[in-house]
Amino acid sequence: MVHKSSFKQKFQYWFDNIMSRGLAAQIALLAAFSLAIILAVSLFVKLIGLAPERGFLEVAWISLMRTLDAGTMGGDTGPWPYLLAMLAVTLGGVFVVSALIGVLSAGVEDKLAELRKGRSIVLEQGHTIILGWSPQVFTIVSELVIANENQKRPAIAILADRDKVEMEEEISARVPKLKNTRVVCRSGSPIDPADLAIVRPQTARSIIILPQGDMPDASVVKAILALTHFHDQRAEPHHIVTQIRNTRTLDVLKLIGTRDHITPLLTGDLIARVTAQTSRQSGLSVVYTELLDFGGDEIYFHDEPALVRKSYGEALTAFEDSSVIGMLTTDGTVSLNPAMDTHFSTGDKVIAISADDDTIKLSGFAQPPVDNSVIRGIHAATLPKPERALILGWNAAGPVIVNELDHYVFPGSEVLVVAGEDPEEIRTQCAGITNQRLDVRKGDTTDRRLLDKLDVESFDHVIVLADSRFDVQVADARTMITLLHLRDISLRDETPFSIVSEMLDLRNRELIESAKVDDFIVSDHLVSLLTTQLSENPKLEAVFTDLFDPDGCEIYLKPMSDYVQAGVPVNFYTVVESTRRRNETAIGYRLLREAKDADKSYGIHTNPKKSEMVTFADEDKVIVLAEN
Repeated sequence: MVHKSSFKQKFQYWFDNIMSRGLAAQIALLAAFSLAIILAVSLFVKLIGLAPERGFLEVAWISLMRTLDAGTMGGDTGPWPYLLAMLAVTLGGVFVVSALIGVLSAGVEDKLAELRKGRSIVLEQGHTIILGWSPQVFTIVSELVIANENQKRPAIAILADRDKVEMEEEISARVPKLKNTRVVCRSGSPIDPADLAIVRPQTARSIIILPQGDMPDASVVKAILALTHFHDQRAEPHHIVTQIRNTRTLDVLKLIGTRDHITPLLTGDLIARVTAQTSRQSGLSVVYTELLDFGGDEIYFHDEPALVRKSYGEALTAFEDSSVIGMLTTDGTVSLNPAMDTHFSTGDKVIAISADDDTIKLSGFAQPPVDNSVIRGIHAATLPKPERALILGWNAAGPVIVNELDHYVFPGSEVLVVAGEDPEEIRTQCAGITNQRLDVRKGDTTDRRLLDKLDVESFDHVIVLADSRFDVQVADARTMITLLHLRDISLRDETPFSIVSEMLDLRNRELIESAKVDDFIVSDHLVSLLTTQLSENPKLEAVFTDLFDPDGCEIYLKPMSDYVQAGVPVNFYTVVESTRRRNETAIGYRLLREAKDADKSYGIHTNPKKSEMVTFADEDKVIVLAEN
């Protein structure tokens, strides 16, 4: 038996459908109700003959005015039936206007709630997309703001599983000066193609994926898979920069990223390598920061036809305000500090450190003003001495750091590891080192009595690692306690040891930032700087890979007195020529007299103006790219 719906049920169903269609349908329904009242009253007035002197349209107009403004009824005159008709129109108008105000108010509230959800589509072209949210966002946005200063209408779109307004407020608090860059925040899942469509990856210039959750590599893989849904809407490959923790994830990214250009940073290995390198050379941390942030000089690729058929050695002194560090050949090969007799061919580009890409200009000198009289002769290199390193704490980066140190130190060096882990397990993880003797002791690195017994002052380098046995905040708290003890101990040492510490949470790094160049904190801040650089220029991947690889060309700070005479004015052209004769590339210098001045970058001068005269002391350093 078929059940027939009643008229009441049908009307209610129809009414519910109309109301569910939104603001426009609700306003249309009120307009129809108003029109029905006006027509009904106007027809009643004319048919009964209550206003014979007025036409139908005039009566309809008067009824409309009563509907919109109840106050106009007070001046009505005429028979009682006419006044009652006008009263009916007025009461209907009161209902309609009240309902209209309520509908409009609710509609505005709904729209504000929708905007707060951050679900509207981003209509940008050539913007940078950040997928995910972490403390790295603030560093990345700050660097992009600086990089975008010479761009027209630059924009950054952030998509994360967070409230849109909260994201905007945090960015406003941490990055108050956005200059000409617009930052657009949207709420959604970076692994959902429907949510990704909100930030329009098909029109983006670059995409930065930040690891999320307890399985960060899995979140990265899912986000990249989601981006493949937009291949048909984009002619060129996506330029994606991301961070991963496990080397096995690289194989997965190669399988799913065959069309896109993906630059994955192995954050653990990167931090371990930087930790090992900066612990051995005072001032190297400042050099890295100068090269990686957008606040000073950066690395650029420049096509200079005047260098064709000239050697790399000649190119070193060809620019006044830029420091040449290598060359990019037409086949895409990057060579840092190549052989000095390597010649440029048509299409090859020079790799240089400069203030901007438009400041790489030839000096105009037919012969660079080199003072050969102050250049030191090449003498037999002094054999390096064995070094002693102390590692406090242990985690997955520990074995990488020990092996990195083994590439640099002289045979007979020592490394002492003090941690809460099993000593035998640590020895097994570090098996295979040849230049260092490994000693492992179990102990609490936050215990001042233990640190005093270790005779910390006798070590050349001290490295503090975040303890993997604890969660992020507890591990960072323990690192800070150990660091405070070490800083106090270093005040008693006339020849202070270098301290390099690892901080897991970027916010904790800011809490305990040091004013000493030999007290460097490695954290995701460095990774954020590198991520931003690669998002702006993917060609830099090969450059930084070479710089951080112990088998490639590294940055060293060497005694300036080995290259030029101390105590006399000399220009940087002369320093560059002296390093060229040793198959090295000079990119700057460090002045000991400014080593404690943070405002002068602790004496570090990268890419100095080559014609300026400087008087160097015996203890000053030249910053070079060299094989060893």
